[in-house]
Order: sequence, then C-alpha cells, then structure tokens
Amino acid sequence: MRALAAAGAEVTLFCYGSGEGAAPEDLEVVRVPGFLSSRVLRAGPTVSKPLADAALAARFAAEARSRHFDVALAHNAEAALAALLVRPATRVPVIYVAHTLLANELDAYVLSELSEPARRVGQHLDAGVASRADGVLTLCSAAAIRLRAQAQGPVTVIPPGLYPQPAPSAESVERICVRAGVEPGHFALYTGNVDRYQDLESLAGAARLLPELPIVVATHGDRDAPDRGLRSIRTRPEEARALLFACAAAVLPRRRQGGFPIKLLNYMEARRAIVARARLVDGLEHGVSAWLVPPEAGPRELATALETLAGDPVAAAKLGRGARSLLELRHSWPPLAKQTLEFMEEVVLHAR
Repeated sequence: MRALAAAGAEVTLFCYGSGEGAAPEDLEVVRVPGFLSSRVLRAGPTVSKPLADAALAARFAAEARSRHFDVALAHNAEAALAALLVRPATRVPVIYVAHTLLANELDAYVLSELSEPARRVGQHLDAGVASRADGVLTLCSAAAIRLRAQAQGPVTVIPPGLYPQPAPSAESVERICVRAGVEPGHFALYTGNVDRYQDLESLAGAARLLPELPIVVATHGDRDAPDRGLRSIRTRPEEARALLFACAAAVLPRRRQGGFPIKLLNYMEARRAIVARARLVDGLEHGVSAWLVPPEAGPRELATALETLAGDPVAAAKLGRGARSLLELRHSWPPLAKQTLEFMEEVVLHAR
C-alpha cells in the first residue's frame, strides 16, 4: 500500500475485523465488525471464514456506493470471491492477486484420504476465480502459466517486494540465540508457519542426518514443527529476524509451486545462504543466489547442502551476497508499484 501510494495511487485496505497487532496509522483501513470475523489466524479454510468474507463483500459494496474505486486488488481467492460477489453492484473491475495455486495447497488442510478430492476442488476454484476476474496478477511464473489457460482478462507476474531495514542489534541477536540454545553461525534456520504444505517432514529427516548441526524452526503460529530432530521455537517477527542474521544458512523445504514465500525475501535481506528447491520461485540461481536442490530431492540432499554451507562460511557468504543482490534487483517496491499501476490501467481498459 505504501509503495502504491508513493507512486501516486489512493489506496484503501478492506480486511477482517480481527488480526494481530494494530493497523498502521498512515494507511486507510476499513474493517468489518469483529464479531463477524474469524478468530483463527492460521492459513487454510475454516467454518467462520465464509461469514467473514460475506461481511467483507458487503462492506466493500457499501463503501463503493458512496465513493469511487478504479479497481479492486483482491489478495487470494477469498478476497477475489468477495469482490466478484458484489461486482454487479459496485461495477469495480477485480484483479485476482493469486498468492498460491489452490490445486497445489488445499489438500494440505485435510486428512490424507481426502487429498485427491481437495486437489480437484482446488483446481475448480483456481479456474473459476481466474475465469471470472477482470485480470490476474500472480507472484511467480508457475501460477501464471497455470491460470492463463482459464483467465479471460490480462495476466501478469509481479513478485512481492520488501523495504530493507537496518540489521538487528548484536544484543538482540545474542539474546534470541541464547533462548534458542544455538551459537551464532553454527545452525540452520527455517522461519514461518508449520502447515503441511511447507514440507517440514523432509527438513526433519535432514535434521536426523545432521546431529551436530542444529536446525531451528522459528514459528509465530500456535503449532510446533515435527519434533524429530528439529528445534522448534515460538518467536515474534523481530526475534525470527534476529535469528536469521545469525544462522549459517536459511532453508525452505517447500515443494509446492504457485506462490512466492515471503520468508525468501527475509532470507535475502539478511544476506543468508538460501537452500531451496529448484523451480520453486523465479529468480533464484544455483551457485549464485542460492543452493538449489532438485524439486524431488529428499532429506539427504537438504542435509548435504546445509552441512556444506555450515562448513564453508566463504561459500555461504557468497550466496548470501548474491541473494541480497537479487532482492535489490527484482524485489524493490518502487518499480514493482509502477508495474502494478500499469497493469491496473491495462485491466481497467480491458474491462470497459
């Protein structure tokens, strides 16, 4: 929102009435009533979200009756469905900002015996939202390739951005390392949620092969990572960031394509050597900005990468510098905001 505003747009955020932390005072935020909002903040479907989405749609429609919106940037399928529900009344073109491919992720939230039906539901949702939206903005090329076949409007790829911040203080880094029971420069780190689509089981397998290299999972959620070899620690965002600046390598075991894990931007900002799977996102290059293992790689390949980087700080530092260069080249907000505004104009013209 700040990047779009700096580029000349007037931006309003419509969201649920519950969440973590206070809304930024410099941004216009319109919330639905708290009693209509889901109290579950983790990813994935819940029984309370449809009610919250309906309330979100109604609030957007009410606001659109008294003020003009050129376009709705609808983040993720729920928001897109809410905006599309009231599009006949608002006449506001809807851009579906696809954070993921539901066909690749929805089965992570159900029992294993329901995986195939969940994938089919995800495929129908992906196709249905893309075909009804006035435009589709994806975060990576894999999603664009998949959704372009169903989309009726323009499709583009614009990755997320990050405003780099100063490094955390040495005191904060030391404090969180003591709490995690690790020594700076001598552990590997994963940050983020521990939902099944993150494929942390393969990282736990790597941890069992590396008893001398702690692999820490810093999570903000209400669930722990698989405990077979991993060290799970609940952290606030600033604590997870401090751990990042102290680790020997940052790892992302996720296999499922379709989005752009924001943690990768945090890894790049901290100049960490990244271990991830090839073809997961655009831009990462093996030996230059990351150590990429094959998409089908198992725990042993992850373990080899982490062990090698932990034992070769020079090579790790080189990959870290490459990752930071990639952040500055592809994920700077000002040019991304410009691209977003240009795409919005294209969609509005196409929708007339």
